[in-house]
Amino acid sequence: MRNKILLLLLANIIYGTIYSQQVDLDNIGNITKNRPFTFNGGISAGTVMYGGTPQPGRQDWTYYLNGSLNASIYGQVNIPISINLTNLGADLSYPSLPNRFSIHPSYKWATAHIGDVSMTFSPYTLNGHQFTGAGVELSPGKFRIAAMGGRLLKKVDYSVEHPEIMPNYKRMGYGLKAEYDTDKYAIGLTYFGAKDSKEEDMRITFDSLGVMPMQNSVLAFNTRISLVSNLTLIAEYAISMLTRDQHAPKESGGLVNNIFNKRTSTNTYNAFNARINYQLLKNTIGIGYERIDPDYQTLGAYYFNNDYENITLNFTRPFLKDDKANIAVSFGVQRDDLNKDKEESTNRYVGSINLNYTPTENLQLSANYSTYQSHRNIKSQFDYINETSPYQNLDTLNFTQMSQNLDGSVMYTFKKTEKQNQRASLNLSYQTAADKQGGISIPGNVSRFVNSALGYGISFIPQGVNINSSFNASYNYGGG
Repeated sequence: MRNKILLLLLANIIYGTIYSQQVDLDNIGNITKNRPFTFNGGISAGTVMYGGTPQPGRQDWTYYLNGSLNASIYGQVNIPISINLTNLGADLSYPSLPNRFSIHPSYKWATAHIGDVSMTFSPYTLNGHQFTGAGVELSPGKFRIAAMGGRLLKKVDYSVEHPEIMPNYKRMGYGLKAEYDTDKYAIGLTYFGAKDSKEEDMRITFDSLGVMPMQNSVLAFNTRISLVSNLTLIAEYAISMLTRDQHAPKESGGLVNNIFNKRTSTNTYNAFNARINYQLLKNTIGIGYERIDPDYQTLGAYYFNNDYENITLNFTRPFLKDDKANIAVSFGVQRDDLNKDKEESTNRYVGSINLNYTPTENLQLSANYSTYQSHRNIKSQFDYINETSPYQNLDTLNFTQMSQNLDGSVMYTFKKTEKQNQRASLNLSYQTAADKQGGISIPGNVSRFVNSALGYGISFIPQGVNINSSFNASYNYGGG
């Protein structure tokens, strides 16, 4: 195993150096004045032992080993390499924590990603999904170009011994994002596609479990425009064409149907996000709007929330001498059931205020308060038909959840030299949650959570050694 890892490491270094790098011959004289090769990196290892009620997929003993290495050639070419080894998730379906090996060679405005890597184009297209393959990011001048291609999901067969593990088809993905960015405006276009490999030999088993081979094409447009002085508009619109079953019959006729291989199980969804920020002196005021269609999904993200509409207001500004303090206030409203076809609809209200204060270089203080309220209207058709007045079922059809959070932290650095750094921190948090029905708190459904953490850390800078310790205490009172 060790020899295989060393050979793979050496092969990736050679591959990244020969095929992913460029040499600037015009500056070869200056380059050779630097050291030919420099290396730096780190390694960490850990283990976890578990005892208690057996859980599906939970192992009694797990280990992990993380390592990173950066090789620099004449101070111009950087080749970061990372490796992650673990037995956690070895018998689980994706996404789990797999063994990973990646290399990220870069030179000037070009960076490549090779191995088990992840990239992000936008929240509605490719958003942090890990893939095995290669990607590239280029920023020549005012252009920003990113491209990727590889395996998003490995094939997982159904196992009689582990029926709790959901199987899936092998999934390949590819994407391209191109953007032109200036001080006054920016405009970009993104395409992402993914397709499952149809395994005919496993079709009967997969179909019986409700696992269908899927296909997805997402096209997104984004822009940033400085409308007037200090007033900026940022917007993105995405359209996702999702085929939930590739075995469904094809849609006949039409150029679009032929290009995107549209089938009877194909649906189109939209997502839109826009923000306007205005800066007046030291004040920044913003308003945002987001709308995502019900069932919107992209295969470039692990999880995706849909069927909601958001409106948010934000305000930030620094104050006190030398802007040592900062305040940020936000308020948002969210609703779902956009198509009015759900059994229930929900309205959510979120407000928060955050304060940060740095009186000295060694002392940092922060406090945050947020409140969350969710109002749910249960639409019982039976009650609607049989009620004699609009107020008859007021208490049973309206349900409210409230949550309040208060957090505070203090960090003090009491020794900071070129050789050593010592710091202490204190974190406190308080949360309360309650349920209301008809405007009255439900007895026994009030919960409180108090958590605290006291930490100390010391860094030996020349040796590259960090030691951290913490003491944690919590008090939880759970309603019901």
